[in-house]
Amino acid sequence: MTDLLTREEYKALAAGLTLPTNAFIDGSYRPAASGKTFETVNPATGETLASVAACGAEDVDLAVLKAREAFEDGRWSKLHPSERKDTLIRFAKLITRNRRELAVMESLDSGKTIYDCETVDVPETIHCLKWHAEAIDKIYDQVSPASDDHIAMIVREPVGVVGLVLPWNFPLLMLAWKIGPALAAGCSVIVKPAEETSLTALRIAELAMEAGIPRGVFNVVPGSGPDVGEPLGRHMDVDMISFTGSTETGRRFLRYAADSNLKEVVLEMGGKNPSVVLKDAENLDRVAAHVVNGAFWNMGENCSASSRLIVEEDIKEALLERILAHAREWTMGDPLDPEHRVGALVSSDHFAKVSSYLDKGAKVLMGGDSRDGAFVEPTVLETDPGSIIAREEIFGPVLSVLTVRSFDEAIALANDTQYGLAASIFTGNARKALRGARAIRAGTVTVNCFGEGDITTPFGGFKQSGFGGRDNSLAAHDQYTQLKTIWLDLSDDEDEAVG
Repeated sequence: MTDLLTREEYKALAAGLTLPTNAFIDGSYRPAASGKTFETVNPATGETLASVAACGAEDVDLAVLKAREAFEDGRWSKLHPSERKDTLIRFAKLITRNRRELAVMESLDSGKTIYDCETVDVPETIHCLKWHAEAIDKIYDQVSPASDDHIAMIVREPVGVVGLVLPWNFPLLMLAWKIGPALAAGCSVIVKPAEETSLTALRIAELAMEAGIPRGVFNVVPGSGPDVGEPLGRHMDVDMISFTGSTETGRRFLRYAADSNLKEVVLEMGGKNPSVVLKDAENLDRVAAHVVNGAFWNMGENCSASSRLIVEEDIKEALLERILAHAREWTMGDPLDPEHRVGALVSSDHFAKVSSYLDKGAKVLMGGDSRDGAFVEPTVLETDPGSIIAREEIFGPVLSVLTVRSFDEAIALANDTQYGLAASIFTGNARKALRGARAIRAGTVTVNCFGEGDITTPFGGFKQSGFGGRDNSLAAHDQYTQLKTIWLDLSDDEDEAVG
C-alpha cells in the first residue's frame, strides 16, 4: 500500500499545485474558441480551484478533425503493436512518477478522500493502463474452418475516432478504463471529462504527450453536456461513443447516434445494487464489514454501491448491530486528512439531491444528518420495498434495509429494480450461493464479499444499467474494434464454375 503523508503535508502539496485549465487538442493546451471559462470548485470548502476552458461545438469539431487526421495517417493506428505497448507502458510510468500530484488534484476537485485516491484510484489507474498495454501484442486474430479451397481470416481493426464521456465519481479510474483499451486498439480519442472534475484528465493528456503518444491521438475537451457532450454524440465523423454516467444521459447518447451516423454506443449506467444476506451466512462481523464498505466507499457515489441490504429476518438484528458498529469507523471530514474515510459529495447540487432523500419518512437507524461543505454522514435507513429510497439511485452514503422471510423472497426483491449492474449474496450454503448468483439479474454477482471483480473480468450491467459492451478484461478491447472477414479463394481457375 502507498505510504500516506500527513494532513499538513498534503495541504502543502495542494498549495503548490499548478492546475491545468485549457483544453488539450492536437498535442497542446489551448483555450476554448469562444474564450469562455467555467469555475471548478473544491466541494469540501466551496473555494474556486481554477477557471477551466468552457468548450463548445467549434472545439469539438477541431478535436474530431485532428483525431481523424491522426487516425487516417496511421501515426498511432498503424504502429506495430509492440510500439503501442511500449508507449503505453512509458505513459503508465509517467503517471506513477506523478501519482501523488494526481491524487491530491483528484481529491481537491472531487471531494474524494486522499486515502482512496492514494490507495485505490491512482494505483488502479496505473495498473489498468499497464494491463491493456501488455495485452496489445498478445491478442490473436483467427482463421475460420473454411474448405481446403479457401482461407477465411477474421481480423480486428480499430473502430476509429472515439468519444469518451466520463463521470465525475471516478475521474481518473474511469478515464483509464476507457483510454486503456481504446488506445491499445489503435483508436484516436476525444475525452469529455465531467464538468465538475476536469483537472486530472487535462493533466493526464499532457503526460500522454510526454510519453510519446502522437499529437491528435489523445484530446481532452472540457465543458458542459449540452455544449460538448451533445456535439460529440451527434458528430458525423465520430465512429463510437463510450459513456459512463446516469441512465437518463445514456438514453440521450442513443438518440444522438440514431439522429446522426448510427455510431456505435457503449453505455455503463446506474445501479440500485442489492446485498442479499441469508440467515445461514457465516461470520456476520465480516459480512457487516463488506456491506458497509459497499454502501459507503467513495461516499456511496458509485454505480455499483450496495445501497440495498436485503436480509432474512432471523439474523436482521444481529447483522444490523454489527453494521452500525462498522459504519461508525468511517470517519467523515477534510478529504486531505488520510484518517478520514468519508469526504465531501462532488458538488452543492448533488449534496442537495442526496440530502433531500434524508427526509422521506424512513426509520433512521444511523446518521441522517448533513453539514455545510457538501458532507453527508453515513446513513442507514429501514424502509419498505416500494419506497422511493429503496427504488431510486441516491448516489450518496445511504443504505436502505429491507427485511425478507425466505431465499426466494430475497432473490425476487433483489431483481425488483430497473437496474442490473452488481449484486452480492452472503450465505454459508454453496448450493444457495450458486442458485442465487445465477438467478440475480446483474452483470457482476459477488459471493460472500463486495466487489467488482478486477481488470481481468468484464464489468457492465443488465437491463437499464448497461448497453452495448463491457469495461475491463479483453472484452473491453473488443468494443473498440471492428471485426473484418478476409476471404481468400485458393481454388484452381479451371476448377471454378463459370456463371
